[in-house]
Amino acid sequence: MPLATLFRTLLLLLCGSVVGLLPSWAAENFDITAYGAKGDGVTLNTDAMQRAVDAASAAGGGTVIVPAGRFLTGSFALRSHVTLHLQRGAVILGSTDRRHYRKINFHGLILAHDQTHIGITGEGVIDGQGAALARQVVRLHKEGKLPSAHEEERPTILHFRKCAQVTVSGVTLRESSCWVQLYRECDHVLIEKIKVRSCAAITNDGIDIDSCSKVVIRDCDVDSEDDGICLKSGPRMCEDVLIERCRIRSSCNAFKLGTASVKGFRNIVARDLEIYDTYLSGIALESVDGGTMQHISISRVRMKTTNNPLFIRLGHRNASGPVGTVNGIVIHDVVAEIPRRKKSEMNRFPPDWRHLCTTLISGSITGLPGHPVRGVTLKNIELVYGGIGDEPLADHHLLENLTKIPECAEMYPESKMFGVLPAWGLYVRHAEDVIMDHVVMRVSNRDYRSAAVFDDVKRLRISRCNIASAGREPGIVLHDVIEATLRECQFAGGPQRLIDKRGNTQKVSGP
Repeated sequence: MPLATLFRTLLLLLCGSVVGLLPSWAAENFDITAYGAKGDGVTLNTDAMQRAVDAASAAGGGTVIVPAGRFLTGSFALRSHVTLHLQRGAVILGSTDRRHYRKINFHGLILAHDQTHIGITGEGVIDGQGAALARQVVRLHKEGKLPSAHEEERPTILHFRKCAQVTVSGVTLRESSCWVQLYRECDHVLIEKIKVRSCAAITNDGIDIDSCSKVVIRDCDVDSEDDGICLKSGPRMCEDVLIERCRIRSSCNAFKLGTASVKGFRNIVARDLEIYDTYLSGIALESVDGGTMQHISISRVRMKTTNNPLFIRLGHRNASGPVGTVNGIVIHDVVAEIPRRKKSEMNRFPPDWRHLCTTLISGSITGLPGHPVRGVTLKNIELVYGGIGDEPLADHHLLENLTKIPECAEMYPESKMFGVLPAWGLYVRHAEDVIMDHVVMRVSNRDYRSAAVFDDVKRLRISRCNIASAGREPGIVLHDVIEATLRECQFAGGPQRLIDKRGNTQKVSGP
C-alpha cells in the first residue's frame, strides 16, 4: 500500500474510532460527597472515592462527580462504564504518603486494569503533589524501606493497563512524582484538551503511550520535566496513533518514539505541533531494543528555542537481541529555530534548565554499520541555527576524523550522545534512501562547521535545497556515499566549495 494511502486510511480509522469514546451523560450521577468525601484538603478520601466508583459500577455505569473542593486521596480504581467528572473548582490531591498507593505494574493515583468504557473529564485539576511524594520515596529508600527511588517506586497520576475505550478530556494534570500518565496495552484511547504541568521530579513525562493501538491525542498543552508526548513499545507494537494540534515544552524531548522499543512503532501520524523551550530534541525517533519503526508521518511543526530539531536513531541497546529496523519516515513542513548560547552555558544542566538551550547538538539520522536507517524523507524544512563561532572547541570532531566518531551502539539514545558533531545542521550516518527536498539551513551568526555531513549513505537525493553557511568548512561533506544526486541547490557562505567528497564516494551527480 502506498504510504500516502496508508496515512489516509489511518486517519479515517482513527476518526471513526473516537466516536464511541465520549462518555454518556445520560447515565446516573454519583457525587463523591454522598459517599463521605470531604473537600477540606486534609481528610483522606480514598475509601469514599472508591465507594462512589463502585456504586456507579454496580448500577451498570455512571458518572462520578467531584464537586468544587480539595479532595485528598490515595490510590483508587476506575471500573468499566464509569466516568470520573471533575467540576470547575474541583481538585483531587494525591497523598504525599507513599503507603497510600497501590500498583498494577506501576504505582498510580488513579488506576484501571482490564476495564472498558472509562473516562476522566471536566474542568478540574488532579494534583499529584509530586515534589513532596518524591522526597518521601527518596527518604524511604535511604532508610532501607524501599528497594529503590526509581520509576517503579514513584507513583504516576494515571495508570491504565489493558483497557479499551478510554477518554481523558479537559482536565489539568499537575505535579506528578513520576510519569504523569501511563497508558499501557490499551486500545481506542482519546486524550484531548488536557493540560499537563509537571516539573516536580525527574522522569516527569507528560503523556506516555506504551504498546497501545488506535490512539488520538489532540489539542493538548504539555509542560513537562521529561519527555512531553512519548510513545513506547514493550509487550506490543504501538500503532495507529494520531497526535495533532498539541503545544509541548520539555526539559528533555518534546515528541518522542522510544526509548522503550521492543516491538516497535507503526502507522504514527503527528501534525500541527508547537514545540518551544525544549532542552534536547523537538522530534526524537528511537529504535534501540530490536523493534520495527515504520510508516511515520510528522508534519506542520513549529519549534522555537529548541536545542535540536531532529534525532533519528537506530541503536542496539539490547546487545544480546536483534537489531531493529527503521524504514519509512516522512517529515515535512517544519520550521525550527535553534538559538545561539554562550559557550559557558553549553552542555550543562543548571538550576535554570527549563529554558536553557545549546547549539552544539546537531540534527542527526544515524544507524549502525550494516544496519542502516532506511527511507527518510525531509521536505519543506527550514532550520535556523544560532551558530557557535569561528573556533573549534576542544571536544569537537574534525572532518579529518570522521571515522573516529563513536558508534555508541549500546548507549541510551539521546541527541547529545555523539558529542560535538562536525555539522552544525544535519549529520547522517549509516543510512539508505534519504531524500531532502526544499530544505533550508542557515546560521544567524557564525559556525566553523559544515552545514551537513553524510557518512556511509546510499542513494542520497538532495533537491531544491538552500544552504547559507558561515564557516570555513565545505557546505556539504560526502564520505563513503554511493549514488548521490543534487539538483537545483543554492549555497551562500564562507567556503569556496559546496560539496566535498571523501573516502569511497561514488556516483555523485550535480549540483
